[in-house]
Amino acid sequence: MIQKRYPQHRLRRLLSAAAALAACALAGTAAQAAEPITIGLGMALTGGLAGAGKPALLAMQIWQGDVNAKGGLLGRPVNLVYYDDQTNPSSVPGLYTKLLDVDKVDFIVSGYGTNLIAPAMPIAISHKQLFLGLFGLAVNREFQYPKYFSMLPTGPDPVHVQPDAFLKVAMQATPKPKTLAIVGADAEYPKKSTEGARDIAKELGLKIVYDRSYPPTTADFSPIVHAIQATDPEIVYVASYPPDSAGMLCAATEIGLKTRFFGGGMVGLQYTSVKQQFGPKLNGVMDYDFWIPAPTMQFPGILDFLKKYQAKASGEGVDPLGWYLPPFAYAELQVLGDAIESIKTVDQDKLAEYIHTHPFKTIVGDASFGKDGEWSKARILMVQFQGIKGNGLDQFEDTKTEVILEPPEFRTGEVVEPYSSVTK
Repeated sequence: MIQKRYPQHRLRRLLSAAAALAACALAGTAAQAAEPITIGLGMALTGGLAGAGKPALLAMQIWQGDVNAKGGLLGRPVNLVYYDDQTNPSSVPGLYTKLLDVDKVDFIVSGYGTNLIAPAMPIAISHKQLFLGLFGLAVNREFQYPKYFSMLPTGPDPVHVQPDAFLKVAMQATPKPKTLAIVGADAEYPKKSTEGARDIAKELGLKIVYDRSYPPTTADFSPIVHAIQATDPEIVYVASYPPDSAGMLCAATEIGLKTRFFGGGMVGLQYTSVKQQFGPKLNGVMDYDFWIPAPTMQFPGILDFLKKYQAKASGEGVDPLGWYLPPFAYAELQVLGDAIESIKTVDQDKLAEYIHTHPFKTIVGDASFGKDGEWSKARILMVQFQGIKGNGLDQFEDTKTEVILEPPEFRTGEVVEPYSSVTK
């Protein structure tokens, strides 16, 4: 056997390289073996809000994949632990108690919507947990919990910003409208939204000619629309969740609701499946939104995210475009992850203090958090559906059929009125 001999200096280099490789291997093994950082949540995977809940979960899973591909947080992999809240507020307290007491997750974030965030708040508070809420309207107004943060761009006055944007557009019309009808579900979000509408109407000197709520279980909205029509309002403000938004729009179309402005706070009309379902029946409806891919809103990273999301969406059977909730679900975890990496800790109190005092760059733009954990500055859109001629996905793949009216810096077109004359 012939033994190969190396010069002394080359041998030292070989030994150094071998030691470096061994160190890398050990580091890789240590990273793989590191205890994961776990983030727990409930999400509407069935029930009335599943149309947005499922896409939101997919967005969170994309964030998890992106973070873990870069080595995780603090050198630890990130795991999501989630359960279906079934769009049922009564299931939420038990679900979050299980996440914290049984699963022992490191952090909790909310599922989708005010009705599902509010019942989780007492659990977060009793466990002294940092808690990030996804699209909850003024959830912390009563609790004033210092470790709650809202991923919803309604700003420091969330109750009023949505009806304010809607009524601001309406009151720019000539002649100025004088009468308003207000209608909403008897549930957490609609009650707060209609409360805001009453306050804004008073400031504007509008006469409220109809002001009623309906049970969340309502299936037939024809009597409600007939009652609204009997008061002959120039503006109809609706605060509703997806099933009743669909029911209200069906009834308004079938009855031929005569009014100048209709919509405002209708959750669900932002979902691609609902847009395709109603097609031209949406024309003339004004409604809120938070992000659409208009040239004025293409923030760094968001188009890359949507490319990943849309590539997975068809296989998951979820919203094929993902404009509404998914970017904010991703951004919510961006805030948590960036805070952890910035101050190199999982300490809940220190993280809450950091989030309160530092701005964040996210795929939905810059965000900072003020009073009650709300965004320091509002950025709500008021859009109007215009020129829809069919039900195909191609009608909704860009922003030509969804015109931004407010705020001025994002405006892409002008309002068309009256609602009742727009081609359906």
